[in-house]
Amino acid sequence: MKKTHVRYLFLLIIAVWLKPAAAQQDDKLPQLLIRLDDIGMNHSVNMAAEKLAKTGLPFSVSLQFACPWYQEAVEILKKYPNVSVGVHLTLTSEWKNYRWGPVTGRTAVPSLVDEVGYFPHSTSAFAKSGYKMDEVETELSAQIERALASGLKITYIDPHMGIALSTPELRALTEKLARKYKLAISTLSSVTYFGETYMEMWGEPIATKKKVFLDYVSTKLSPDKPNLVVIHTATPSPEMDALVDMNSNMMNTKDGKPLTSLHRQTELNMLLSPEFRAMEGKKFRMINYAQLLAGKDISILKAVDNK
Repeated sequence: MKKTHVRYLFLLIIAVWLKPAAAQQDDKLPQLLIRLDDIGMNHSVNMAAEKLAKTGLPFSVSLQFACPWYQEAVEILKKYPNVSVGVHLTLTSEWKNYRWGPVTGRTAVPSLVDEVGYFPHSTSAFAKSGYKMDEVETELSAQIERALASGLKITYIDPHMGIALSTPELRALTEKLARKYKLAISTLSSVTYFGETYMEMWGEPIATKKKVFLDYVSTKLSPDKPNLVVIHTATPSPEMDALVDMNSNMMNTKDGKPLTSLHRQTELNMLLSPEFRAMEGKKFRMINYAQLLAGKDISILKAVDNK
């Protein structure tokens, strides 16, 4: 046998021997779930999701099927099997001069819209709106059915701005819809269904956002539970730069200048950064919701309050 053949055989044996050891080591790493929220909100948000999808890393996106740009998001996501998709159940429309309303139409669910036919602009406005539970069920069912009809594989549902889990009645309805459509429910800060820990970067100041995120994923992940980090991303654009958040003063300066675009660009950049990419496979193992839920019986939903 030639020396080159012997060398090749030796390397093959080593590779076969090392592979299970590497896989075993990978299984011991903390599991990191990255969930990008508000996909379908606009073109800039969709472009940011595609930038991360092109890396091949597994992650999840929560898509707002009530928003104008959801069809572009669907078209994009069909190209990336590494991305699992959920329905971001939407009952608010929080941007000044950029609003959306119910999938079912304003006349079908009149208690869910304001005087011009859009969803309320904040969580407090929704809470005070006099919403009717049967109309909430009608609208959220329509959003889920639009998602299922899109051709995407839908894995879970979760609440935009927390509303669909914000009261015992709304939580019961969301759990009912999850069972009806055979979908999971992604964790919220106050409640979990599959044991995930919860962290979000939305309220972290722009100047410290990347440092706090990298420190969290490198040193603070639970070794025993899936670790969910909720991210909001966007690429820069004139439309994105002009968005004023009517729900939170944190997203605007004291004189009213919008900061949302900078927040979202920063969160995108930290996910694409060499520092974060270098940690994957060493400090944590990235998974998406489809991988997390593989083999689990999602028909039995049991909420556990996060402490």
